[in-house]
Amino acid sequence: MTKDIKLRLKDVSSSNPGNLEAVFSFGNGHFGVRATNPIESNAVEGTLVNGFFEYSPITYGEAAAYYPKRNETIVSLPNLRNIRVLDDGHGEFTHSKLVDMQLDLSNGKLVEEYELSNDKKQTIKMNVTSAIDQREVHFYGIEYAFEAGTYKGDIYIDKSFVLEEAKAEAGDDIDDPRKTRELKSIKREVVATDDLSQTIAISTAESQQRIEITVYGFNNESPLTKKLALVDEPKVGYGFIVGEKNEKGDFAKEDFSIIKKNSANFWHDTWQNGEVSIAGNDELNLALHYNIFQLNQATGRDGKTNIAAKGLTGPGYEGHTFWDTEMYMIPYFIYTNPEIAKKLLVYRYNTLDFARTRARELGVNQGALFAWRSINGEETSAYYPASTAAYHLDGDIAYAIGNYYQVTHDMAFLKDYGFEMLLETARFFREFGTWTKRGKKTVFEFHTVTGPDEYTAMVDNNYFTNRMAQNNFNLAYKLGLVLMEEDPEGFGKLGASIEELEAFKDIAERIYFPFNDEYQINAQDDTFFSKAIWPFDETPKDKYPLLLHYHPLNIYRYQVNKQADTVLADLLFPETIDDDQLRREFDYYEKITTHDSSLSRSIFSALAARMGDMKKAYSYFSDTVRMDLTDLQGNTEDGLHLANLGGSWLSVVQGFAGMQVTSDGELKIIPHLPIEWDGFEFRIVFNGRLLNINIVDGKTAIKLVDGQPMNIIVDNKSYKLEKATLEVLSKGE
Repeated sequence: MTKDIKLRLKDVSSSNPGNLEAVFSFGNGHFGVRATNPIESNAVEGTLVNGFFEYSPITYGEAAAYYPKRNETIVSLPNLRNIRVLDDGHGEFTHSKLVDMQLDLSNGKLVEEYELSNDKKQTIKMNVTSAIDQREVHFYGIEYAFEAGTYKGDIYIDKSFVLEEAKAEAGDDIDDPRKTRELKSIKREVVATDDLSQTIAISTAESQQRIEITVYGFNNESPLTKKLALVDEPKVGYGFIVGEKNEKGDFAKEDFSIIKKNSANFWHDTWQNGEVSIAGNDELNLALHYNIFQLNQATGRDGKTNIAAKGLTGPGYEGHTFWDTEMYMIPYFIYTNPEIAKKLLVYRYNTLDFARTRARELGVNQGALFAWRSINGEETSAYYPASTAAYHLDGDIAYAIGNYYQVTHDMAFLKDYGFEMLLETARFFREFGTWTKRGKKTVFEFHTVTGPDEYTAMVDNNYFTNRMAQNNFNLAYKLGLVLMEEDPEGFGKLGASIEELEAFKDIAERIYFPFNDEYQINAQDDTFFSKAIWPFDETPKDKYPLLLHYHPLNIYRYQVNKQADTVLADLLFPETIDDDQLRREFDYYEKITTHDSSLSRSIFSALAARMGDMKKAYSYFSDTVRMDLTDLQGNTEDGLHLANLGGSWLSVVQGFAGMQVTSDGELKIIPHLPIEWDGFEFRIVFNGRLLNINIVDGKTAIKLVDGQPMNIIVDNKSYKLEKATLEVLSKGE
């Protein structure tokens, strides 16, 4: 990083404890630790392991064939930060006032200051330093330092686990679908203990999962219970080992210095390949760095786990993975850390059997339909009109596969994973679509479908879905030909043929796209413009988000969007729309979009920037980049909005910088600099090259940091990029 950037307590608008727990949380892809108050927090809340979940039955008033039968809910595990502090009369310091918090984004170290008090109003100070290991991802370390206040005597420390049952705030009947449910089938037990360590096991009754967590004193100097004299700021430090599911761990204990070193090295490498900096606005620059920091912390890196909607920062949405990963978060990794992007796609591949089974349940004999919301790949959504019917998910995954291959040319991935997924998703679209006569033409359509906008469900020919399906068919055709040449035996083993590829190409060319002649824009679906516009003027502000205050069927009767839908397709496929039509579509759909979804504003920001509407682009970006720091959506306490974190990167790199890859595979930049900034700079990886792109008023400077020379397009003109920095003057300069 060009300079140390730290997030402090004053940088967060809401001091609600739940918000602070999420905002200052730690994660390393394997597990996450919320920044709970070590003294007053609930003893069994705050730790989440990626992919560790429990089943519970889904209850329907009226069920139907092949409705999902069981929920998957991520399990909240015992708190790693909790500590008991007692005075010499064995009275406990049960009151804790947070004085300050500081998260160093350059090395991943969190420093906190608390004032503790007992029932006698006597006080001491407690400073807490913690870090999570980003290399050996089973380790977390925390150190407590104490200082006398009005209390001067000895203190006693107890760092043993407390295993009381959690008291959930919400029961099984959840009014807000963004929250999680209470689990009643979790067993917690101590399996080993001595003076310097304790191991507990947490097991689930239904999913048959088990995990062990060990706490140990650093350097054998911090027993779990210890007497301290309040002189010279005494310290105690503890490490934690969070094991793997259903595996007996055998880990050598790490010292705190190693945990901190591994964290610092990881962040150095992360910023080296993927930093984005804003010059001229420290507040937004900090927020953008913070978002990228948390996005990296939340991401599964093993091919077995993914990114939950709330990451590892909270149990909201029950720890489920959605389409958010492919559309909003994978792009960042494709262009900064392709190996992680590959692992996220391998996770989808590892759920392919579940997806094939789901397709059969929907009457499709060939192909696969991935789960709308899930942890292990099983469909768990009980409301199919806004989940299973949103089968654009198959196309979203295909888009990510195509994007990854376009940027990496990873032939091994295509052979082992990528083409098989493209083939199965294309087969699903082929089987689930319909040939229809429109006038004299025979076209291919998709009926009874839900697009990204969850306020419009079960329609015919959602534009976004049709566009994603077309892209899926084209990718299966083009990359199928590549694989057929590179690995004909592997191609044949998948049951593919040149005839099937040609059929995909034919369908792609004849897919129908709804269009509104009156407004000269792409129609969101066949009937969208026949509906009345939602009465926005009559809707009180406290009735948003609409989904929490109005029956779905009421919402579905109107033109009203929860989030970007048709315009999202415009961002993903810029070569399919000219500037004038893009402006018309943006203007129309913007007026009827509530942005009730955290996925929305970043897309409108990126499109506005591409159109040169910098006032709107900047406004949407400001909301996007500080969403969780301001609690804009009102539910940050349930966990951060991970898709929005990725969206803030999209807003800058694909919006303000206008970065895209052309159909010919060339990298293209069309920069737009907000007048509020002096400039902005970012790094990306492209086809084995590391590029540094710096955009200031009047000039774009592109440096080939590593790799071979390449061509790059800036403002629609092609340049040869070599080791010397390429400087391109803006239009009109």
